[in-house]
Amino acid sequence: MSRVYNFSAGPAVLPEEVLREAQEEMLDYRGCGQSVMEMSHRSKVFDDLINETEADLRELMQVPDNYRILFMQGGASLQFAMIPMNLMKHGVADYIITGQWAKKAWQEAQKYGTANAVASSADRTFSYIPDCSDLPIDERADYVYICENNTIYGTKYKKLPNTKGKLLVSDVSSCFLSEPVNVSDYGILYGGVQKNIGPAGMVISIIREDLITDDVMPFTPTMMKFKTHADANSMYNTPNCYCIYMCGKVFKWIKSLGGLSAMKARNEEKAKILYDFLDESRLFHGTVVKEDRSLMNVPFVTGDKELDAVFVKAAEEAGFVNLKGHRTVGGMRASIYNAMPVEGVQKLVAFMKEFEREHAGLE
Repeated sequence: MSRVYNFSAGPAVLPEEVLREAQEEMLDYRGCGQSVMEMSHRSKVFDDLINETEADLRELMQVPDNYRILFMQGGASLQFAMIPMNLMKHGVADYIITGQWAKKAWQEAQKYGTANAVASSADRTFSYIPDCSDLPIDERADYVYICENNTIYGTKYKKLPNTKGKLLVSDVSSCFLSEPVNVSDYGILYGGVQKNIGPAGMVISIIREDLITDDVMPFTPTMMKFKTHADANSMYNTPNCYCIYMCGKVFKWIKSLGGLSAMKARNEEKAKILYDFLDESRLFHGTVVKEDRSLMNVPFVTGDKELDAVFVKAAEEAGFVNLKGHRTVGGMRASIYNAMPVEGVQKLVAFMKEFEREHAGLE
C-alpha cells in the first residue's frame, strides 16, 4: 500500500526522508552493530547522540547559553503539574485560557496555589485569541501561562501577551519549530514532540537557568524537579532514547531545508492554499477569525454534521486520513505540520473542490 496523506493532530506525520534513514539504521546505528532502540543510554554512542541532538536544536532555535534544554517523559500534560511545583514561589500564577490544553493546565495549577484566569476565549468556542495588551496581571504572580498554538481550535498567538514584567511560560507543542522564535522572550517554552517533531512519548523543555533550583514545593517528587533532570543532562533515569534519536533526525532535516525561516515560509505557503480555498468555498468554511489562524491546525466544517461525516469517510477512502475534528468540536481538522508536503495540501484542496461540486446542493 502506498503512503497516505496523514493530517493527524498527533502522533503526526514525520518526514519520509527521516523514516527511511531510521529504517536503514534500525539494525545498525553508525556501524555500532545495534539499534538505538536497544543500546545502553550510558554508552558513549548514545551520549554522543544526545549531545549532537541538543546542539542541533540549540543551533536551529538560537537558544541562548543561559537556557537549558531538557528531554523529559510524561508529555506536555505532566508539565501542567511540574511548572507550578517548580515555579510557584508565591503561590500565584496567571493563565490565559484559549483552548482545552490551556484550560487543563490552569485546572491542574489550582491544586498547588491560586491560578487566575486573566483572559479567555471560551465565550466564542475558542475561535480567537483574546486581547492580551493590558491584562489584569496579579502583582504576586510567579508567571503567566499560555498555550501558544491551539491544536483543537486552530488559533495561534501572533503577538505574545504583555505580561507586565512577569515570567512567560508557553506550551508550544503544536507549533514547535514551525517558525523562528526569540527564546529570550520566555522563561520556559516546552512542548510534546509528537505533533511537529517526533514520535510520541517525550517533551522538550527549554528553561532559563535561574528557574532551575532546589526551591520547589516541599512535596515535589524527585522526578518532577527540573533540577533533577538538568543536573543529570536529561539522563537521571533511562530517557526515551529512540524518540531523542528520531527528533535529532528531524532537526537535521529542518537544517537541510534552510532552518526555521525556510520552514515558516513553507508552512505559510501550505496554509495559504487551504485557507484561500476555505474563504471562497460554497460548502466548507473555517471556524477561526482570520487574524488568529494557525499555520499548523486548520479546523473547518460544512455546517451539516452528517455531511461532515460523509466527507471524512470519502477523504479517507481517497488517501487523506485523520481529518475528523476533535471530539469536543466535531467537523474536520487538517493538521499541516512541518512534515506535510505542499503537494499533500494541494491534493486535499483538489479533493475538497470535487466533493463540493458533488455535494454543494446539499448545504
